Amino acid sequence: MTKNTKSVKETGFDKAFNYVIFFLAVIITLIVLYPIIYVVSASFSNPLEVSRGTVIFFPKSLTSMAYKTILDRKDLIVGYKNTIMITFFGTVINLFMTICCAYPLSRRNFAGKNVITMIVTFTMFFNAGMIPNYLLMKELHLLNSYWVLMLPGAISVYNMLIMRNFFKTSIPDELFDSAIIDGCNNLQTLLKIVIPLSKGIIAVMVIFYAVGHWNSYFDAMMYLSKKAKYPLQLVLRNILLETQTYISEGASAGYNSAEAALAYVSIQYAIIVVSSLPVLILYPLMQKHFVKGIMIGAVKG
Repeated sequence: MTKNTKSVKETGFDKAFNYVIFFLAVIITLIVLYPIIYVVSASFSNPLEVSRGTVIFFPKSLTSMAYKTILDRKDLIVGYKNTIMITFFGTVINLFMTICCAYPLSRRNFAGKNVITMIVTFTMFFNAGMIPNYLLMKELHLLNSYWVLMLPGAISVYNMLIMRNFFKTSIPDELFDSAIIDGCNNLQTLLKIVIPLSKGIIAVMVIFYAVGHWNSYFDAMMYLSKKAKYPLQLVLRNILLETQTYISEGASAGYNSAEAALAYVSIQYAIIVVSSLPVLILYPLMQKHFVKGIMIGAVKG
């Protein structure tokens, strides 16, 4: 049997509408990309050109002085190593805890799941505060250790609820019933069925948790006093503070106060690039699964 197919002709209104949508998409893309382009250009430009406002898209008086100032710091490499380690192991702990909590709460035959969900959700609205948290970390002997940056935030209740809803609405109950018939226990069902079907939401969780660990500096500033364990963000913060101190004292490694102030402008932009580059590289690698996970969450709550 053959079916007659009719080609749909675009009217003038359809073409005009498509042109408008394309134009708006280009404008929105430029608006989103311009801050990134400007930051990169400013970091490679002469500080004087940046302060005059002549840098718009492309670098002016190309120079790598700001990056040389940052990369000459030995503590930067230490900070990178610490942050990579904290981000990796912290994200692994986050995923493990989130999946272990979300999976049982998503099962319809788990007794007491509503009560447990209410208790867990209750913690989203109340916090003991900074000083009690510090005293708790001190009593647990976690101060000046990497664990203090990973264990207190081992699970995000919000992310756990998102993953629970995904398990609950996106994986058919018939799959669980067939797994039981085939002799799978709960752990085997989780490892062989649930996780392979949840790559999208897991990618979303990896991005959320990893970016949180990568950008975090306040906890390190509060709980760590050993510079050898400082994460990258805290090292970069200290570079900015030291540069400001040099400016105020008028002795910035061969610059006078005015030159130091100008150099500080480029260092600021270079620090943004150095701290953001790994995350900008990570996202395209996981974009496929990330977009899929976001769309599933948008459609099914």
